[in-house]
Amino acid sequence: MPASIRDVAVRAGVSVGTVSNVLNRPEEVSTESVDRVTRAIEELGYVRNDAARKLRAGVSTTVGFVVLDGQNPFYNDVVRGAEDEASRHGIAILYGNTDEDVAREKMYLDLFEEQQVRGLLIAPYGDVTARLQRLRSRGIAAVLVDRFSGDGKFSSVSVDSVVGGTMAVEHLIAAGRRRIAFVGGPFDIRQVTDRLAGARVAAENAAAPIEIEVLATGAMTVEEGVAAGARIVSRPRREWPDALFAANDLLALGLLQSLVVDGRMLVPHDIAIIGFDDIAFAGAAAVPLSSIRQPSRMIGRTALRIVLEEAADPSSIPRQTVFQPELVVRRSTGN
Repeated sequence: MPASIRDVAVRAGVSVGTVSNVLNRPEEVSTESVDRVTRAIEELGYVRNDAARKLRAGVSTTVGFVVLDGQNPFYNDVVRGAEDEASRHGIAILYGNTDEDVAREKMYLDLFEEQQVRGLLIAPYGDVTARLQRLRSRGIAAVLVDRFSGDGKFSSVSVDSVVGGTMAVEHLIAAGRRRIAFVGGPFDIRQVTDRLAGARVAAENAAAPIEIEVLATGAMTVEEGVAAGARIVSRPRREWPDALFAANDLLALGLLQSLVVDGRMLVPHDIAIIGFDDIAFAGAAAVPLSSIRQPSRMIGRTALRIVLEEAADPSSIPRQTVFQPELVVRRSTGN
């Protein structure tokens, strides 16, 4: 059993209060007592429970972060940005991946509420408004990440996915592509619907309106991209699209893999592919992937700063921070 502060006091021959003073206010204790307590701590291997101390004082040193897809390097970069900022404030990040599962999302929200985290960052999958309001009533600030707060009840940090979708398809149209398919899903993920909406805006504004075909996927993974690519190449050649806009880079990389293995459709000669997020693997693909870049680490850093500010001042007005996406052009779209 780990040594307790009482064990240290017994070994040093002092009161528990003296040990506490040595740990927290050594300037108020005699040099002899400090030496005796320090020796006892070293002999017993005592480690102070700083987290418990701070919780008793009503100040937690942790922030919870719930993401909807831990396999996506984009979210790993967002969390890394939050961690970088958290370290500047002496804060630790507790991380949970819901894997696009409402039950797992609830489990992590329950856990972080029980842990009395100082604040919560969440890239939500389900409707969490009521739950976040409950957390706020218990003194836990919450900020939405990679999701715009449409009702303005909570602060949010996101990228304009509608603009990003528009940029992607405008780029494909400018490259001469006319039979464009959007690959993504499930459509209860807000980012997916926003990116498709942006794609349709670009198609409708084209000189000759273009219809966007939708190829739904069950998840935003490489495996789902591979499966979607297999569905495309199984069609008669006259029904093949000449461009694909994937809702994220993992899907785009899966599509690219499927088409390269099949070998009948050359990228970008026969079909162009553009993704979304601009993860590190995008530029290292067999055919470097064009993508819509999100400032992932900046999103994480900004969200962490906001949640700490709101934890310190619960009366602060929620704010919506929206970053603009950036088009990154590589070989997969023929440029």
